[in-house]
Amino acid sequence: MIEFHRQTLKNGLVVLVHEDPSTPLVACNLLYKVGSRDEDPERTGLAHLFEHLMFSGTPEVPDFDKPIQEAGGENNAYTNTDVTCYYEVLPAQNLEVALWLESDRMRNLRVDEQKLRVQQKVVVEEFKEVCLNQPYGDAWHHLSELAFRVHPYRWPTIGKEPAHILGVGLEEVRAFYRRFYAPNNAVLVISGGVEAGQTLRLVEKWFADIPSSNLQPRTLPQEPPQTALQRRVQRARVPEEALYLAFRTGGRLDPQYHATDLLSDVLCNGPSSRLYRRLEKERRLFQSIDCYITGSFDPGLLIIEGQVSEGTSLETARAAVWEEIERLKEETVPARELEKLKNKVESNLVFSETSVMNKATSLAYYEALGDADLVNREAENYRRVAPESLKEVARRILRPENCSELVYRKVEH
Repeated sequence: MIEFHRQTLKNGLVVLVHEDPSTPLVACNLLYKVGSRDEDPERTGLAHLFEHLMFSGTPEVPDFDKPIQEAGGENNAYTNTDVTCYYEVLPAQNLEVALWLESDRMRNLRVDEQKLRVQQKVVVEEFKEVCLNQPYGDAWHHLSELAFRVHPYRWPTIGKEPAHILGVGLEEVRAFYRRFYAPNNAVLVISGGVEAGQTLRLVEKWFADIPSSNLQPRTLPQEPPQTALQRRVQRARVPEEALYLAFRTGGRLDPQYHATDLLSDVLCNGPSSRLYRRLEKERRLFQSIDCYITGSFDPGLLIIEGQVSEGTSLETARAAVWEEIERLKEETVPARELEKLKNKVESNLVFSETSVMNKATSLAYYEALGDADLVNREAENYRRVAPESLKEVARRILRPENCSELVYRKVEH
């Protein structure tokens, strides 16, 4: 159970404070409700690029990292399809350093042409390293384009192509900052060895006079149901041929989200899971195989991916995966098998609560979803999933007409 105090400042900033007297540390997590789904289709990758630009400095603090390090802390950030988060972990007595720095760049970020060009080069190099120079590195580009036609999940967080990132202009960056980087589009979570009353007063001191933004409600296009199997063959210099199957699922608040998550675990999570045990270890059809869900705010994907073993045809490997899928639709998952997976999920949830950083991240995430207290109901939501629910979800989701298939074929040159 993560207890917390909530307060909303007059400018719209939502503040959550979790007191943990057992630790001398404090985590400060500032989440902005902006991700790659907020981008223009012709200018993708901007949310991730802006994450880098937030470390460009302000007139008062030209080097964001230095004061954090001098205060004995560390910091980082990440961007995904739905949100962008900035966080610091430092000794609790130095919390005000993090609040000063985060409020300063929420108010005073200064990006010029030189800083923009530097970060564009950094992000493009990351794009090349992660997507273009890695085997299967462009898989997400293909899968998202296959699975989504109108929703902005149809491009990955890093962007469609380097040209989009290099084409961003200074005015676009400044408009993005004014629109999304405002207190009424943010959640600030402080977790650790602090006292709530004093902490909230410090937050008021540093954030209360930052003006809010004229936010417009999101009007994202709703993806229509998929009605036919989508297929793409990618010929590339890869170590082994590979198979990706992406099935459309509900969003993070879908009533069947927890059953879908457990279904992915039944398929491939741990040495006793179906695909790993039967197709990788016993039949040796795959060198490696995995299954996971995207867990995105809006309807996302359940993905099965595997590298086919040398000497095994891709057709044989694909047929074996579908055989296991069909079995799940017809057989009820034994209660003992499901119980083991629920215990693992609950154990992971409990273990995550031992870290002030994890608690701060979880509270911010669930508040962005709509209610931070959802974090305290997660274990029970998984506990409620019945074996029959897994069969129902498998029949609803794991259908060819709800699937996008990506195949990598080896080429030698």
